[in-house]
Amino acid sequence: MGPIQKNATLFNPDNLPMQFAARYKRTIGASLARVWENVLDWEHLPHLHESSFSALDLEDAGNWGWRALTTGQPANKTTQTRIELVIDRENSRYVSRTLEGGLPGMEIWTALSPQEGNMTAIQVDFHIPHIDEQSAQKLGPHLTALYTKLWDEDERMMQERQTALDARAPSARAVKLDLGPTAELMSSLPQTVDFGGRKVCIMEVGRALHAFHAQCPHMLAPLEAQNVSQEGIITCPWHGYQFNIRTGASSDMKGLQIKPCINIQTSTDGHTYLVETKEPRSDERSPFS
Repeated sequence: MGPIQKNATLFNPDNLPMQFAARYKRTIGASLARVWENVLDWEHLPHLHESSFSALDLEDAGNWGWRALTTGQPANKTTQTRIELVIDRENSRYVSRTLEGGLPGMEIWTALSPQEGNMTAIQVDFHIPHIDEQSAQKLGPHLTALYTKLWDEDERMMQERQTALDARAPSARAVKLDLGPTAELMSSLPQTVDFGGRKVCIMEVGRALHAFHAQCPHMLAPLEAQNVSQEGIITCPWHGYQFNIRTGASSDMKGLQIKPCINIQTSTDGHTYLVETKEPRSDERSPFS
């Protein structure tokens, strides 16, 4: 479908009485490729930015950008806001417009500039219609404070993702790993170990030991024990994807799976071992394999 707003890549295409509210500038420790990936990634908003967004209902998305109905925090006291984000790659910028909800007609323009060392300079300009200059200036510090927080969270995610991508070089497949005496292992749970170049988390759920690949197959987010429910369901901290750590299977019907399969075995020598089993069946494999 594409953008609802006509002439969406132009500033103030409806000729609203705009006031400049603030400008926010910083250098992000991530490449331009990672930043553009992040801009188009609407899915992370209510998960990575859970203190700012409680929900997001997507209406449309494509190479042009995305449009969604968002709910802020706290959910029961926040007006829903319909946002349309449109990218202008030719001019290395994008705009987020408020179509409905709080501050309707507001335009937030972000310009991107690649820097040496896989860094990206950003400049964000906030424009608000139908208010006077004094009111716009009062809102400015609140907007820049919010964007500082959002970009801090985004920067950490982009850096972790880049580290995970860089570490995906082929490595020797481990078949078996001695975790040491079982009694010592149980007293140190949960813990994460390196198993053939992959991070594996070991924890106790339902009075049984389980091991799972500590990386989300969606965009390589770290999967950590504190995000596991009592039922053994782990939630990705970036996008909210869920998996059953007992089987590795998807718990949210999105079709992804944690892999490879890993078993825990306790031997007669009093030690516990990680043992890699056969790969999942072809119909269970992640499309990101």
